[in-house]
Amino acid sequence: VTAGVEEPNALVQLETGAYTVPNARATELELYHGLTATSVNAKPNIENDRMAVNQLIARFIPAGFYYKTFKWPRSWWGKYEEVIRAAAGLGKAPAELDPDRYEKTYAHCDVLIAGGGPAGLAAAWVAGKSGARVILVDDQAELGGSLLSGPAIIDGKPATAWAAHIAAELRNMPEVIVLTRSTVFGYQDHNLLTVAERLTEHLPLISRGKLRERLWKVRAKHVILATGAHERPIVFGNNDLPGIMLASAISTYIHRYGVLPGRNAVIFTNNDDGYQSALDLKSVGAQVMVIDPRAASNSSLPALAKRHGITIINNAVVVAATGGRHVKSVEVATHVDGVPGAAINTFSCDLIGMSGGWNPVLHLFAQSGGKAQWDNGKACFVPGSAMQKETSVGAANGDFRLGGALRDGALAAQHAVNALHFKLSAIPTWKVADIAEAPIFPLWLVGDRTRVGRGPKQFVDYQNDVSAADIYLAAREGYHSVEHVKRYTALGFGTDQGKLGNINGMAILAEVLGKTIPETGTTTFRPNYTPVTFGTVAGRELGDFLTPIRKTCIHEWHEEQ
Repeated sequence: VTAGVEEPNALVQLETGAYTVPNARATELELYHGLTATSVNAKPNIENDRMAVNQLIARFIPAGFYYKTFKWPRSWWGKYEEVIRAAAGLGKAPAELDPDRYEKTYAHCDVLIAGGGPAGLAAAWVAGKSGARVILVDDQAELGGSLLSGPAIIDGKPATAWAAHIAAELRNMPEVIVLTRSTVFGYQDHNLLTVAERLTEHLPLISRGKLRERLWKVRAKHVILATGAHERPIVFGNNDLPGIMLASAISTYIHRYGVLPGRNAVIFTNNDDGYQSALDLKSVGAQVMVIDPRAASNSSLPALAKRHGITIINNAVVVAATGGRHVKSVEVATHVDGVPGAAINTFSCDLIGMSGGWNPVLHLFAQSGGKAQWDNGKACFVPGSAMQKETSVGAANGDFRLGGALRDGALAAQHAVNALHFKLSAIPTWKVADIAEAPIFPLWLVGDRTRVGRGPKQFVDYQNDVSAADIYLAAREGYHSVEHVKRYTALGFGTDQGKLGNINGMAILAEVLGKTIPETGTTTFRPNYTPVTFGTVAGRELGDFLTPIRKTCIHEWHEEQ
């Protein structure tokens, strides 16, 4: 579905024996010689999964069914548990002792920057030029973030070249530490941040050595959060078919990996960013159609799409996808919401790109004690007031424009180093194209609300199979708190922790309850941002070294007595 850490579906069991890793996200893995990966929760394999028979009885096993069934006879409870766990399980934990070693280190810095995209790079460069001690952390192997996934131009040259140049300069600054393949996964009190650095997981097993990961505990005088944003899917019928992806992920596979995900594509978007993915597909020879619930727009990207001959259908929505093991066509209603009586047209396709807007990555901000605020104009939660010495910038602050990200990052770094009394010359103004955008049309769920649960499933949480009907059911059964709905339906559980589906789920719940999204609220953003191994947390405090052995001065006498 995605090309990043928010991936809910492409989970594999990585390697075997003592080196096995359960529930690894294929979108994060770097290929290496000899890599072994197998599908999880599919018997005998993903193409011929016996568990697929459950689709025939799906209506009888809605959310919370396990609270109401399997109660009698009591002697069968153990068998029920085995069956349910086998059906719901993901990967398998390793059965052998871990041969790798892990270590911990401690650091202090003036400015810690989480995220190596355009905002993070701009902030790190400005802070580094002042002579401040800077730590820049990014979870990718290569700095650049969103710049690696599109055709952007900065100062008249490709953004990827700009990112490489800034990265090279940062590595030559004596007071700057750059941590790639590393994730800031927790933000504690007094600007203490925890970072998991993956040292060898991108190497063949035979080349790794013993040291696998390092846990950093960093105390920073100021923190800049440049964590970016996740694109939202749109909830419609059969939206879990293979071949249905986020529009931004399509652009990433084209630009960063040279992969064409489909040749006959439909982009379903409620904002201008989806048009960039359509243009990217068109530029590599794919046939593209855009479905947009908004009225026709002459803003920059839609106008460019028209000039390139891309078919655009406005005031329309994708009601459902059709297909078996892969998407084959879409049903498009020419009225927003697909109300009864709307004209339905079917278009063949082998790829659907969804763009429902963007969710700033607020996890670290929330962990720092900050409260998110709803922005109606951008249809997303954005950071509120900072509770610690922290600044959110770029897409993490709700500014999804490239120029805004560069400016935000540079200004935040300038203010941080000025407050710390470092000398700084004038900050640069990197030039990018000015793109006019039309407003987003907030859209969470497509279809007739009176028929939710009666037609094709409309998935909100792909990993836990939570559908819109499950949220409706939870509300009918009295679960009106978003935290209660989360636990009743399993919305936001699992390895992606709701990065993809939680905002849609909250919006659907708000609609069912007749409340606003801010009144409904969000679930808690807890550490860890992405899974962290037990080994990283434990470090070398294992076995006899788990806790110090303390003896009194008369210990030997006690033993003798």
